[in-house]
Amino acid sequence: MKKKLGILLSIAIMITYCFTGCGNTGTASNGKMKVLLSISSMDTFRQMLVDAAQETADKEGVQLDVLDAEDSIENQVEHIKTAVKENYDAIICGPVSVDTVVELKANAGDIPIIFINSCPEDDQLDAAEDIYVGSDESVAGQYQAEYVLDQFADKDEINVVILKGPKNHSATNGRTKGAKKTLEESGKTINYVFEDYANWETEQAKQMFEVFLKTGSPVDCVICNNDDMALGVVEACKEAKIDLNELPILGVDATADGCEAIENGEMAFTVYQSAVGQGTAALEAAIRFVKGESIKDIEGATEDGKYIWVPFEKVDSSNVSEYK
Repeated sequence: MKKKLGILLSIAIMITYCFTGCGNTGTASNGKMKVLLSISSMDTFRQMLVDAAQETADKEGVQLDVLDAEDSIENQVEHIKTAVKENYDAIICGPVSVDTVVELKANAGDIPIIFINSCPEDDQLDAAEDIYVGSDESVAGQYQAEYVLDQFADKDEINVVILKGPKNHSATNGRTKGAKKTLEESGKTINYVFEDYANWETEQAKQMFEVFLKTGSPVDCVICNNDDMALGVVEACKEAKIDLNELPILGVDATADGCEAIENGEMAFTVYQSAVGQGTAALEAAIRFVKGESIKDIEGATEDGKYIWVPFEKVDSSNVSEYK
């Protein structure tokens, strides 16, 4: 039912756009360039990304229409098909699953796609048509692991809990692999005492960690793939009367709530992923594609033209005030 409602909502929205004047030239009746943004689902970080893209579109005189796929591949495919029918100039897409990238590109036809938030395989990107704007996810995991290793420099053995995002998300794989690689290259004994997918969700992470606590297994730190999950662990610890000064909890994104938790001594560390930077760069890249211009002078663009990397930054109690 949710998938059907999502599709119906998408169609209704696009019909509205048509009545407001969708021409056959790829621009709105007022002459604006048209870009469709299909996001996999909304959360704190993605909303910030969308807001940044919208702000940039408004400044540049671009019509940006945003649709939420509600984690439905079917909804997202309909979004892409509608972009073709309604003659959009470019598509920005946060894929529900990177496994669908080939299908999404096929349905988009000649419309360029700027992928965001979940990175396709390198061979699925084409500098002339389809690129990725985001951050190098392995670096986020690396930064988390470096913090843990610094905090436990005097220990030869570290017991680690890892809570991950969705199984089919590139950020989940990149962040987890980056953290594990850095931990394991330290020469210390690393015990992964609990590891599971909490799908970016605060409540799910809270429930998982509550189950883990009942096992009585030792834990030195909790590495989470995002701040929302880290905050779920914080809540579980507070209810269990665990001293958060003794259990470092780490996230990624440096959301407002995550930064507040660091200020309050509840979270130890996060990694700033610039939603604003990604949203802005994605919209700028879309404009360049439509105009037939190169993206290579956009900050963070790679030599091969397939990626625009927005750097991660470390955030802890020493600098968190800079990210509020």
